Amino acid sequence: MIAAGIDIGAKTIKVVLADDGRMLAKALVPAGLDTTAANQQALDEALAAAGLSREKVDQFTATGTGRKDCAFTDREITEVGAAAKGIVRLLKSCRSVVDVGAEEGRMVRCNEHGKVVDFAYNEKCAAGAGTFAEGMARALGVSLEELGPLSLKSQQALQMNAQCAVFAESEVVTLIHAKTPREDIARAVLDAVASRIISMVRKVGFEKDFALIGGMALNPGFVEAMKRGLETDVYVPEDPEYIGAFGAALAAAE
Repeated sequence: MIAAGIDIGAKTIKVVLADDGRMLAKALVPAGLDTTAANQQALDEALAAAGLSREKVDQFTATGTGRKDCAFTDREITEVGAAAKGIVRLLKSCRSVVDVGAEEGRMVRCNEHGKVVDFAYNEKCAAGAGTFAEGMARALGVSLEELGPLSLKSQQALQMNAQCAVFAESEVVTLIHAKTPREDIARAVLDAVASRIISMVRKVGFEKDFALIGGMALNPGFVEAMKRGLETDVYVPEDPEYIGAFGAALAAAE
């Protein structure tokens, strides 16, 4: 059975095609201003990568913030439900997963069947999401992709006092003017994001094994900050930004 999962996020749209729980193909496109067109583009690219026509797909399921606005899906699943299904299929021992994207972070506890036990959102604070890190990277004069590797070169930990993105950017500029090493500032930025997420994790509680998914899981500096803060190892799957879409595809197959 061919199933499609589409994860419609604030910044990107991801599609995964799966056959009996095995990922066949994937595609990622910017969300842009025309979400309907972007949804279709992501699906078309995934179908092309799999060498399939749309008629070969038996079921479609949507997840993400824009899941209710997808015209071609048969059903929808919440972001936390998709994350739990996707990660447990890849790592059966996983019982806790954090999903950090552009606009929000989510903490999910799940059981061995990929069912949600408890969860929490960090949707009202930009400091706990990828957009915050991206803004601070611009203030530092580097790309978001460069921020993580740069932070790993840091020799000392700095504390960022500002909690608001606007004030934090001013703090970054002040640190630059004070000749603070850029790598130390980069680490401080990612430590600040991780601190927000870890506060949410501790409210829910976590069990091992612990996984990190979403776009921020591609940032090695953020991954290291999470490991330091939680004092535990963190599993990052291949293509962590696609786990929600994969979970949606698994739900579609059900």
